[in-house]
Amino acid sequence: MDLTTIWFLLVAVLFTGYFILEGFDFGVGMLLPVLGRDDRERRVLINTIGPVWDGNEVWLITAAGAMFAAFPEWYATLFSGFYLPMLLILLALIARGVAFEYRHKRPEASWKRRWDTAIVVGSLLPAILWGVTFANILRGVPLNADHEYVGGLLDLLNPYALLGGATTLALFLTHGAVFLALKTTGDIRERAGALAARLGAGAAVLAIGFLTWTLSIRSSAAAVVLAVGAALALLGALTAARVRREGWAFTGTAVAIGLAVATLFAALFPNLLPSTLDTAGTLTAANAAATPYTLKIMTWVAVIFTPVVLAYQGWTYWVFRKRIGVANIPQH
Repeated sequence: MDLTTIWFLLVAVLFTGYFILEGFDFGVGMLLPVLGRDDRERRVLINTIGPVWDGNEVWLITAAGAMFAAFPEWYATLFSGFYLPMLLILLALIARGVAFEYRHKRPEASWKRRWDTAIVVGSLLPAILWGVTFANILRGVPLNADHEYVGGLLDLLNPYALLGGATTLALFLTHGAVFLALKTTGDIRERAGALAARLGAGAAVLAIGFLTWTLSIRSSAAAVVLAVGAALALLGALTAARVRREGWAFTGTAVAIGLAVATLFAALFPNLLPSTLDTAGTLTAANAAATPYTLKIMTWVAVIFTPVVLAYQGWTYWVFRKRIGVANIPQH
């Protein structure tokens, strides 16, 4: 296996980790006004992801950095052609991060409501737009022979991409509800578990429809196997959620999201960004890769530092593994 293929796989792993980890805290953010009936309950919800949400975003930063260094042509075309959705995602993530930090700075209810809105919107927009973005990456976009995007915003809002956005939205909502059932106690736990079972049914329909459409556009043997695995994992998660086995349910939704993302990358390879105009404009792992020397240096850096980062993040999740409830939140 050459370094180009290795780095394609590493980028796929980074985005898979990002969607699994950021997926549940996007879900928690979107469910803030749904499961949080008063300020103390909303503080419980926020505290379930408080120690980890910023660490989860590191996966996105690392994935983007890996794309920039390993496949600079892919990075340049993607982030320029998808400029508006990428900008909206960035602004949403900024607003969401600021809201987490500033919500508790003043006691007024109106102050907290405004920041709660920022958390909801800052979670909702990326949840939809990441699905739209990755669906367009797989489907292909108008690229000329110089690998430059020559389409408009409406080209990105095609039915397949919109289904992709609806799918990631539904999956993240389900993932977040399952996570809250796993991390909370009392009434919040019960409501989150019941909601997860209801949300999961819709998510399963959307996910199966999206993956089926995906495989009709581009496919490989590996992609088919991964898609079937994703569907089975999601159905298993729904079964576990209905019998209140939160740990197994969360494992199921995490595996389902991970395999769904892996399906997209498996179906895409060896392409990185197909052109719908002319195959000469298609970006592939071969024509978009950095120099072999660059990839070699990056590989050594990844080998040295990746285990350190994974160990640190794993330690963070272990330290904050216990459930919390309203009794853990002081009244003020």
